[in-house]
Amino acid sequence: MPKMKTKKAAAKRFSFTATGKVKYKKMNLRHILTKKSAKRKMHLRHAGILSEDSSKVIRSQLLPYGN
Repeated sequence: MPKMKTKKAAAKRFSFTATGKVKYKKMNLRHILTKKSAKRKMHLRHAGILSEDSSKVIRSQLLPYGN
């Protein structure tokens, strides 16, 4: 059986933590930043963790060799 291919778009957007959780960069921090509060921008800087349901799909279908 041939190797499964990694979805490269998903590989660029998601990564795994040491414990196997799926990490991603939060949206809404690219442009039109003047109207957003400093507190909102500060919270958007930090990486987000996907819920367990969503991370199952990412782990199995999109990034089969991730973790």
